[in-house]
Formats: sequence, structure tokens, C-alpha cells
Amino acid sequence: MTDQQIPPHEYLTVKELADLLRLKERKVYDLAASGEVPCSRATGKLLFPAAGIRAWIEGAQSGAARPSVPRPGVFLGSHDPLLDWAIRQSRCGLATFFDGSLDGLVRFVSGDGVATGLHVRDSVGSWNLAAVREAAAGQDAVLIRFAARRRGLVLRPDGPAPQGLAELAGLRLAPRQESSGTAGLLRDLAAEAGLDLGRVSETPMERTEDDAVQSVRRGEADVTFGLESVALAYGLPFVPVIEERFDLLIDRRAYFEPTMQGLMAFCRSNAFSQRAKSLGGYDVRGLGEVVWNA
Repeated sequence: MTDQQIPPHEYLTVKELADLLRLKERKVYDLAASGEVPCSRATGKLLFPAAGIRAWIEGAQSGAARPSVPRPGVFLGSHDPLLDWAIRQSRCGLATFFDGSLDGLVRFVSGDGVATGLHVRDSVGSWNLAAVREAAAGQDAVLIRFAARRRGLVLRPDGPAPQGLAELAGLRLAPRQESSGTAGLLRDLAAEAGLDLGRVSETPMERTEDDAVQSVRRGEADVTFGLESVALAYGLPFVPVIEERFDLLIDRRAYFEPTMQGLMAFCRSNAFSQRAKSLGGYDVRGLGEVVWNA
């Protein structure tokens, strides 16, 4: 395969790369999701840098390792109020795009950010490791602990008072988006509790922990499956259901750069510990512990 076969413009589309490699477009999506080829996402579409593709092809021909493509300074994944606060308060310079654990994992593998926050429970009740091993095995990344968080039912002070998931039938639930770890966790726990979620009325979808709890506070929903820390912040009743692990998947190179090191240094500070304590519902004693190395 020669350079002349690569289109002259700076970025290739999925179709152009499929034609170049003589593959089906579905296979190109699989290569992008696994991190096998360098790519970026713009306006919801995958684009492949021609220079990066050229280097990837040459590396494959010579047996060399896949080149590392710089990632944008964006923190992806699940919305966590303590992490969100720490990124801003540390002035580390990272931007954020929080749209759920599964969305963040896909975007991280595609190279759209330097780190992503996750709370994904697997079939045996452990957290994040199975999802990361499956999706990010080809990434030069590390999974570290951030916090344990209490999650449960956030209720209206003047509304119904269920004491468990099995009692939600007939109530109005403020749901989260399907790409969130919360949505999948609720489905699994509801099944374990014998609750048919079809008997629960859903209000319009909310994309962050705060938005879901505010929907309850405004009386638009009777309940949401939210964090204790957010319920406390709005003065709402909370019924604990589960303690979950919230971990951070971080690009290894980015981890040692000043931006990420600044954030992690702040997370080890007394100010961070005091904030976690004042919010409630957090246990940050394991922060920084390595869970998995690629």
C-alpha cells in the first residue's frame, strides 16, 4: 500500500478508510472502538487523521508499535459532583464532557479525552474492571480509584416514601440516559428486587446527577436513583440502596503531564478531603490506588 492511495486531504471518513484498507465499514468502526487506529470524533462523526493512518500502516508493515496520538485535554464519562468540583477548584485546565460512563468509555477509546470517570457494575457485582478490560485492553491506560459513593432513592419531602426499589411501582421516576452507569445499575438492581420497571412512570430524561435530583426537588418526579451527596445538598430525603465504586481511567502519558498531576495533587489535599466529608456519601480513602494497568 503506497502513500498515493491515501486521499490528499487531512482527515479520512469511515468510507474512505474502509476503501483504503479494503474492509467493510463495520470493521473500521470496530478498529476505532478498540483504539487500533488513530481517530477523532467531530460533530458526531468519526474522522481519521491521514498522517496518523499513514504512520499506523507503516508501523504495521515494519512491526513497530502503534504510534501514540495526542489526546485533547478533556475529562469524559460519568458526572460526579466531587470530581467536577475538583477539576474546577484545582484550576488544572481540563475541560469536561460528562455524558455517562459508557459514553465516556467509548469516547476515551476513540481518543476524545485524557481520562474518563466510570461506575459500571458487572454480573458478579464488581466495579469497572470488566468493562475496562473489554473496551480498553488496547489502550496505554491505567484505572485508579477515586471514591466509593452511596447511591439510593432521592425522594420528595412531601411525597411517597418508598424504602426500597421494590416499592417504586406507580411512582414517577426521573431517569438517566442509557449511556450512564446509573441506568444500567438501576435495571440490574430492579430485576434483583423483583421490580418491573414498566410499572414505573418516567419523567423526561436527565443527563446529570444534579439535574435528576433537581427534578425531584421541583416536584416533577417522586424519586430518582441518585447520590446521597446530591440529596443532602438539596435537603431531600435519601434511602441508601448500594455503595458503588467510581474509578478513573486515565491515559498513561497524560497521567504524568502537569495538567493531570495538578488535579491529582489537589485530590490529595486537605481541602479535597474536607469537601468530600462535607458533601457526605463519599469515602475517598482509596483514592489513587491502581486497579488495572493496560
